[in-house]
Amino acid sequence: MKRLYLISILLFVLFSFNACKKFLDVQPVSQGIATGATDSIPYKTANEIEAALAGVYAGFKNEYFELDYFVNGDAQSDDAYAGADNPANFQIDDFKIDATNSNVSRDWAYLYSIIGNANSVINNVASVPDPALSEERKQEILGEASFIRAYMYFQLVQLWGDVPLQLKEVKTISADLLPEIYNILFPPRSAAADVYKQIILDFETALASVNATGPNKGYVTTGAANAMLAKVYATQVPHDYAKVLTYCDQVIAGGYSLLPDYHMLWDNLNKNSSEAIFEINYTGGSTDGNWGASMFRGLDWKKFNIPSNDLVKAFDLEKDTVRKKASIIFLDVTGKWSDIHWPQTNYPFLNKWHNFEQGSDQNYIFLRLADILLLKAEALNESGDLAGAAALVNMIRTRAKLGSTTAGNQADMRLAIEKERRLELAFEGFRWFDLKRNGRAIDVMNSAVGPDDLPIGYHVTQNKLIYPIPQAELDKNMKLVQNPGY
Repeated sequence: MKRLYLISILLFVLFSFNACKKFLDVQPVSQGIATGATDSIPYKTANEIEAALAGVYAGFKNEYFELDYFVNGDAQSDDAYAGADNPANFQIDDFKIDATNSNVSRDWAYLYSIIGNANSVINNVASVPDPALSEERKQEILGEASFIRAYMYFQLVQLWGDVPLQLKEVKTISADLLPEIYNILFPPRSAAADVYKQIILDFETALASVNATGPNKGYVTTGAANAMLAKVYATQVPHDYAKVLTYCDQVIAGGYSLLPDYHMLWDNLNKNSSEAIFEINYTGGSTDGNWGASMFRGLDWKKFNIPSNDLVKAFDLEKDTVRKKASIIFLDVTGKWSDIHWPQTNYPFLNKWHNFEQGSDQNYIFLRLADILLLKAEALNESGDLAGAAALVNMIRTRAKLGSTTAGNQADMRLAIEKERRLELAFEGFRWFDLKRNGRAIDVMNSAVGPDDLPIGYHVTQNKLIYPIPQAELDKNMKLVQNPGY
């Protein structure tokens, strides 16, 4: 009955005066539709395809990447509390998410919207007839769009597990094409292993096609593609540490270097630095301002992603004053709001993004060398090279003015690298996914402590390691099946 209902909707759309609008109202957000493109060649000039690619890049400046990316990676971990007053964020923080959670629904929509835009570029760039667009540039555009599509699917598969794998866009709506359109619009979930295969293929396409450098670090480069391939092979199960080493080495050989002072990464005076591999650039103002940074610090209202007691304890136990100061600032919020985790007179805020004004020019760094060095250390340790792993960990610790690691065996080094990643990369959206990929999320989260070193009381189970499929998507697509436990 549900299938007949959906088919009837599509048929109605075909003969409706407002076909395009009504069609978009009922189609799942997991599908990309080129609503204005009924021509077999939707992009006829170099400017048109370049503009389409710019639209794909623009996805990195939507609400997902300015805010929710950090909520999913940090507030869901032991590094931060939800903060603010959004019930959807409280559900994420407390592992009490349901299928109607508004953050979950919008994140699914944002990610598939970007994928839809990328699909349009990937599937049509080769047919652009404009002689001003060289074959070399067509390949570069293909590589850049493929990287972005893979990046979005990497987000999806980590958050939801099995997800629909959509690689085509609907260009034309007609009764004759109804069977084909139906299968594109209402696909089943693909196994995570198959999604990872496509992610790797897309990143490999990027690696073979994009440039080594760009006008700034906001453009896809070979360094970014190598970095993401290393992260994918460290995340998919089983992990392939030989591949992780290969791609980490390619990044390291790419001319990147650590900044001498950890604070330089965050002062907004060293944009697109030697350490940055992929960095979203903002010029500021009403047209290109980073409003997301204002969500994390300020005295005008209670902010998101409040640093946790557990993370502060970890910094203090390590005597890591350099990275603690760069990552967290304590302010007096007396008379403004209260919080069960912190006193008003000594209330912490995220401090890594220094320009917290509305419409700021604060860049976001999504990939940097320290992350890759620690990922290589992890791969070396898992491959039995304890000394090599220690050398890389100590390189990161030296910049933070800390002594060498004391880990003397593989098990201890594994925990030392986990801790180093936590302190080095705090609030950069990685902690939750690091815990998940290493099978540590349940133990670590259920052991997290709050004020007075008392247990927070999280009750994380295997089912809570991934999000529910949004209920609205289940209602539209009979082929989707909900994740266990929701």
